[in-house]
Amino acid sequence: MYTKILDLICIAVLCTILSLGLWPFHAPNNDVTWLAGRNGLDLGKYGTVIASGAFQMAGSQPDQPSGSVEIWLQPGRVPDGGTLLSFFTPGNPVRFSLHQSETDLRLRAAIPNDQNRTRTANLYADDVFRQKEPRFITITAGTSGTAVYIDGVLARRAPQFRLPTNPFTGRMVLGDSPGQPDSWTGQLLGFAIYDRELTPPQLSKHYQTWTQAGRPEIRNDEGNVALYLFDEHAGRVVRDHANSRVDLSIPKRYVVLDQIFLEPFWKEFSMTRSYWGAALKNIVGFIPLGFCFCARLVVARRVKRAALTAVLLGALVSLTIEVLQAYLPTRDSGMTDIITNTLGTWVGVLCFRSEVTQNFFAMVGYSNNARIGDARRD
Repeated sequence: MYTKILDLICIAVLCTILSLGLWPFHAPNNDVTWLAGRNGLDLGKYGTVIASGAFQMAGSQPDQPSGSVEIWLQPGRVPDGGTLLSFFTPGNPVRFSLHQSETDLRLRAAIPNDQNRTRTANLYADDVFRQKEPRFITITAGTSGTAVYIDGVLARRAPQFRLPTNPFTGRMVLGDSPGQPDSWTGQLLGFAIYDRELTPPQLSKHYQTWTQAGRPEIRNDEGNVALYLFDEHAGRVVRDHANSRVDLSIPKRYVVLDQIFLEPFWKEFSMTRSYWGAALKNIVGFIPLGFCFCARLVVARRVKRAALTAVLLGALVSLTIEVLQAYLPTRDSGMTDIITNTLGTWVGVLCFRSEVTQNFFAMVGYSNNARIGDARRD
């Protein structure tokens, strides 16, 4: 009877872990809809807008980090998180990106150093999303560094945060990130790219005219590369009103471009609360698997090293989940989860091998002292 009960429990635990790790089992619909009564798009839980091609900066100066981007938006939740926009090239998913980080705005970029190498760096502008209201964000890059303007007013200037040459080039995603899903929820009201560093009077004028008239007044000498007004109100294409010939596409199904397969743990690691919270959940989630499967293997007495076998089984289950997650756009595929899941399995095995467990088995009348003793020596 104990064997059948353990079999049912093990099957239930395994099915629960697989369901939590792989749900949803398909690519959901792309949660992007047109706003009613005004220009713009509304992005839901799984929403993304993708550039149809790569942006070029033909008018920018060679070997100089010159350019500007303007994005007019309204967050769906405050506080919240997610990627607002991301420029990337094949093999380089962190060329430049903007993120909502709780109530702050975070810039992430591959910053070049003196050894012709790059490092990933972050720059924060505090309390940009303190309230759930529209924000007009402008990022300028030039020889003097990087500047962040909110609603036409300077919010942060960082001379040391020097972006790479032509930072706003390559493929682009709005409302999500390449490589791994990081959806942002809210409304996109306008977006523009320039191949030069805008001056404070220029960007202030753009803010005033765009927010009041629905379209910015842009002079020919301001180097406008792309302009999206989101004024189509229907369909799956957002037209460029400048000369980039790159339209934006709204896929029918949610998709992540260049999705990463088993991202190394040293690239996933961060000192953020969300990272450690996810790690703790992964450990706790696999404790039942380690406990139940170790108990089943001890009862069966068909494996000499039941504890080690249970831990290896947990690692194999985790590896299977992470491999399958690489083909599911709503999930992350990374090695950190394998490590934390295996650790959780080991904790479950330790719980089974504890004195409390032996006493419980004795209390329910199962004569397994020798078998548990074998497990404790594994």
